[in-house]
Amino acid sequence: MATYTLPELPYDYAALEPVINPQIIELHHDKHHAAYVKGANDTLEQLEEARDKEAWGAVNGLQKSLAFHLSGHILHSIYWHNMTGDGGGEPLAADGVGDLADAITESFGSFAGFKSQLTKAAATTQGSGWGVLAYEPVSGKLIVEQVYDHQGNVGQGSVPVLVFDAWEHAFYLQYKNQKVDFIEAMWAVVNWQDVAKRYAAAKERADVLLLAP
Repeated sequence: MATYTLPELPYDYAALEPVINPQIIELHHDKHHAAYVKGANDTLEQLEEARDKEAWGAVNGLQKSLAFHLSGHILHSIYWHNMTGDGGGEPLAADGVGDLADAITESFGSFAGFKSQLTKAAATTQGSGWGVLAYEPVSGKLIVEQVYDHQGNVGQGSVPVLVFDAWEHAFYLQYKNQKVDFIEAMWAVVNWQDVAKRYAAAKERADVLLLAP
């Protein structure tokens, strides 16, 4: 039985129009995300075979492959739920996400400052990557990260709560080479309720993340 499975979308292909058209959602989820799931499972099988045969000549490549595909699967799984056709705006206490709103202000000075930083981080990833808002348990604050090829520039122990996919497959059919336009448009579909739940869960698990007694 496969270790990882492709999750179902929490909405139909057309739910995020006009920000993301149905063709992109279908291709992105059914093909690209599915490929990361398959890649992770295939790599686990190859690692099992390597253990059985004590054949470790390809271990570096296999470990990199597992990190790449598994991180792609996890980030995409967050990505789908981070968006909703009824989203956008700012997280507000009146909407039941006051803790998240306060944390953003404490960590970045203002929502505008946070929005600007995450937009620039996502839009300026070199090649393929992500812009990520993450909870960092040592400081207890939120930070923005650039994730290159699903892996690099990440603070160890930080937990992604909001992710912007800046890979070309996420936008090229609709936005062509205008990645900045896509990132700007993404703010109109952010699901702040989902982000707030992920933030609360990360805070609750902070002691575990820090290996505290």
